[in-house]
Amino acid sequence: MDDQNRRPDRRGLLLMGAAAGLAPAACAPAAKAPVASLNVASQKGNTRALVEAAGVLVGAPYRVAWSEFGAASPLLEALGANAVDIGGVGDAPFLFAFAAGARIKAVFAYQTASAGGSVAIVTPTASPLRGSVGHFLLLRVLDRAHLPLDAAHPVFLSPGDCKAALQTGAVDAWATWAPYIGLATLHDANRVLVDGRGLFVGYSFMAASEAAIAAKRPLLTDFVARLAKAYAWGRTNPRLYTAALARDTGMPLDVAADSIARQNVSPAPITPDVARAERATLDLFRRAGIASTSEAIEGAFDPSFNAAWSA
Repeated sequence: MDDQNRRPDRRGLLLMGAAAGLAPAACAPAAKAPVASLNVASQKGNTRALVEAAGVLVGAPYRVAWSEFGAASPLLEALGANAVDIGGVGDAPFLFAFAAGARIKAVFAYQTASAGGSVAIVTPTASPLRGSVGHFLLLRVLDRAHLPLDAAHPVFLSPGDCKAALQTGAVDAWATWAPYIGLATLHDANRVLVDGRGLFVGYSFMAASEAAIAAKRPLLTDFVARLAKAYAWGRTNPRLYTAALARDTGMPLDVAADSIARQNVSPAPITPDVARAERATLDLFRRAGIASTSEAIEGAFDPSFNAAWSA
């Protein structure tokens, strides 16, 4: 056999080697696609407590990462900084953030059946006061009484500090919301001086950052649809909702029940009527000198998510 016949075919070896090198890659499992995530902000005892109790996230094609806040102001700061995608707040703090230039929009509205009964000014039982104190409710009370909007002197504290200040007499009254109304009146010697019924329409909003609306619209659309189902569950299962709220917050059962009864929330489509009602709210802030934006209030609302749950 001559040398040519003895010499191995180098081209064949190279081809075999190349094929061998490709084989492991061809057999390797495909990399899993990352699971989509929606970052949801909740005030303690609100959105998260309801959604988890109702079980509406079962089967969601994305992961919800929860962040909990003690009040609306830090929640809105996180939303404006794109640290969270969506979160629930009352209309007054939402409008305040919008007026301050936050790039956020309301994508889902909900309303208390008592139209303001979930917000109240609480005073000690022996207090002689008959109408004053506290931000938006304070302004509405003063406005209705035809008093100057600076006739009272608000002190801005956390809910826990407010409760302590009221007990010690450091403040005359506390403008607050459920569940703190129940904590102040059911377990301490306080009474409701006035609540928001007849003073405003009682809207609250799920606000989303403009960045999230642009990048996560399908997730937001699915989430608000599930949230509407959660509110329906809460209205038809008040005892289960009460127990879940008490577990989540550590509040007594009677306070949890009082909070749910005061709120009795239902979703409300974002319509021109909602914008008109909120324009009146923002105008009051402007008259009080605590909001100066001239931007049209209609820019604060995105009605395109209505169809996700109202069909």
